[in-house]
Amino acid sequence: MKITFVAFVLLFAFATKPLLRAADAAPEQVVDTCGKVLRAGANYYVFPAPATPNGGGLSLASIGKECPLDVVVVQGDSGLPLSFTPVNPKKGVVRVSTDLNVVFSGDTDCPQSNVWKLDDYDDTTGRWFVTTGGVIGNPGWQTVNNWFKIEKYEDSYKLMYCPTVCSNCTVQCKDIGIYVDSEGYHRLALSDSPYKVQFQRA
Repeated sequence: MKITFVAFVLLFAFATKPLLRAADAAPEQVVDTCGKVLRAGANYYVFPAPATPNGGGLSLASIGKECPLDVVVVQGDSGLPLSFTPVNPKKGVVRVSTDLNVVFSGDTDCPQSNVWKLDDYDDTTGRWFVTTGGVIGNPGWQTVNNWFKIEKYEDSYKLMYCPTVCSNCTVQCKDIGIYVDSEGYHRLALSDSPYKVQFQRA
């Protein structure tokens, strides 16, 4: 009887250990400037961290072409609110290192969506810019350019392009930073210097 009880305890311990490990493996939740967890589908402003008087937020601009619109940092303005949709839409919170769709709220004059996507390589500047016209969901090779991540960076966060929604796709993993073009636009682009950000509920 004693041996049976010991065997049962050991079996229970081994059975629950992987479950505990899996629970520990959940990525950290992203929090806003008030310390509250970012909610999927809720609207947020994205500001530089730490906040500066002329820091500004993220917005849309027509650069070199009428549509689709490109993602830019606007100085001295809160910009446009945006929301995040995790690859698993049933997840109600936003976590670091998780594939996300990013979409600006509101309407524009362009027929394309306000969903972020990585644009084609720009030969003139040698950059990959963040633009719009992506789709929500449908993870796979057809939508691999539509997925971004939030990562912990120092005492705040950074945005990254490093999608893992397609296991057999070859993708680059790079931070998203700011590229100031010849017209003075502060454009979001893949960069070796990350744009350090924070999130404020809209």
